[in-house]
Amino acid sequence: MNQKRKFREFISLIVIVCIQSCASVFSPAETQIRDASWSTRKVAAGVVWKYHHFEKLFDSKESVTVLDIDLDRVGARVEYVDSGFFKTSTRAAEVGAVAAVNGSFFNTKTGGSVVFLKKDGVVITAPDNNPGAYRDNAGFVIDEVGNVSIIARPPQGWMTLEDIPTILSSGPLLIADGTPVPQVQEKFNTNRHPRTAVGLTKKNHLIAVIVDGRSAEAYGMTTEELASLLFALGCTDAMNLDGGGSSTAWVRSQPFNGVVNFPSDNKRFDHEGERRVSNCIVFLVK
Repeated sequence: MNQKRKFREFISLIVIVCIQSCASVFSPAETQIRDASWSTRKVAAGVVWKYHHFEKLFDSKESVTVLDIDLDRVGARVEYVDSGFFKTSTRAAEVGAVAAVNGSFFNTKTGGSVVFLKKDGVVITAPDNNPGAYRDNAGFVIDEVGNVSIIARPPQGWMTLEDIPTILSSGPLLIADGTPVPQVQEKFNTNRHPRTAVGLTKKNHLIAVIVDGRSAEAYGMTTEELASLLFALGCTDAMNLDGGGSSTAWVRSQPFNGVVNFPSDNKRFDHEGERRVSNCIVFLVK
């Protein structure tokens, strides 16, 4: 009987330790994100759209849209224009996408990328002066067979990755190999803004997150808060994209031309404030 009792006590101790260890992985905010009652809708094979309005996340109101893309069933593609602008919603509909988000940084006066962009083996832009090293330290990469990855900028620059046909650079890098990346303490990172970010999970799902902001209903996030959000959603690698008024999530066959978040470019908390951009990421069923 003593041996059985000791064995039960030993198993109970293991269970307690495991529970405590799992709990310690996530901060209270991350636990709140994981446990939230997300509004969830399947919009296509391999594509799930989620939304939640947090009354108090990171001590503020937050409006968060998530696109969960099963990359084994859905392909990703970068769309761009060399100069000028288009709406993410317009381009996504034109190419027959099922979902889309805005892409990386661009010249807001003339259009065109202001960070490294290579598509299908052709270098579109390779600027000498990027918007800040921490805003060009991550790459959304698509290899020759369509596999997607998120990587850190090589020490010698993007041009050294000659064998990778498509690279859309942006930043900052948020998560690498399962660990949140320390953020540069600059206003771009530490101030709360609308944000767009993408991350990858162990199961080869791409998680696109759009955080609304500049509204009493949605404060936006710092990049550290954004990293916590993506980490809580299961991402092992993640990167920030262009944000602010550019932040747009699009889903096929939805009202308001498919815009499902609350873009801030019109300074109202509605679906009408989509900004024209120069590049976006679209998702198409394989």
